[in-house]
Amino acid sequence: MRRYKNEWIFDIFNYLILGILALSCLLPFVNVLAVSLSDSSAATANIVGLWPVKFTWSAYTFAFQKVRFLLSMLNSLERVLLGVSVNTVLTILTAYPLSKAKGVLKGRTAFVWFFAVTMLIGGGIIPLFLIVTWTGLRNTIWSLILPGAVPVYNVVIMLNFFRQLPAELEESAQLDGAGDWNVLLRIFVPLSMPCIATLIVFTAVAHWNDWYSGMVYLDSIEKYPLATYLHNVLQRPNFDDMQLSEIQRIMKITNRTLSSAQIMIGALPIILVYPFFQRFFVKGVMIGSLKG
Repeated sequence: MRRYKNEWIFDIFNYLILGILALSCLLPFVNVLAVSLSDSSAATANIVGLWPVKFTWSAYTFAFQKVRFLLSMLNSLERVLLGVSVNTVLTILTAYPLSKAKGVLKGRTAFVWFFAVTMLIGGGIIPLFLIVTWTGLRNTIWSLILPGAVPVYNVVIMLNFFRQLPAELEESAQLDGAGDWNVLLRIFVPLSMPCIATLIVFTAVAHWNDWYSGMVYLDSIEKYPLATYLHNVLQRPNFDDMQLSEIQRIMKITNRTLSSAQIMIGALPIILVYPFFQRFFVKGVMIGSLKG
């Protein structure tokens, strides 16, 4: 079909705007990468642009030799694995009954509002901190997971996705003697994998990038996740725990190059995982948001 001139202009304008937005997100990231691979003198002089100056791996070598940095990476991996597992299971178990009609689940509307209100009104950080302390979760990995164990936004997307599935599938399974657990695990979950994969990525990114919870609930620096550790690194110089034997290596790097290297290492897992789940995003979120 022939396209009108206005349509071509509209498309060009859209591509131009999207290209500018993409560059505005990409260029700072490229600059951080260039700084992390540059010599300390160039980074200190602030002459590094989008390409490394006096290329060196010193900052990355030094970062991987820091015990606290490696511990924080392991803590973040543990948090992501536990957090994604807990959030995904509870999201599915919560969304499945709430996706039923009013006649199937009595009081369904009240339950939906019970969860929806938490998206609008929060109890505050002090009551939440007291609950975490009184339950004995403080300074443990579970203090970063259980307070947000049921992400309501994910539940809303999941239950709306469940509503899109043909009711005949569930009815035919029930006629064959399948119970609710069999229907959920053998029909709903396999058919909802695009949505589940999308929510898994959302949850993993949220756990990986969350630094505030670690600052509030963890007392020991050795238990900090990577995001909390990097936040401390960016807020203050992180050379205070160096030994005299490390002076020679310190001369090759600065706090800026080391911080940039640690930021790149922290972002790398999400960058590697994201492309494999990207194809699920549009399908999972769009279908999960068609009905209210």
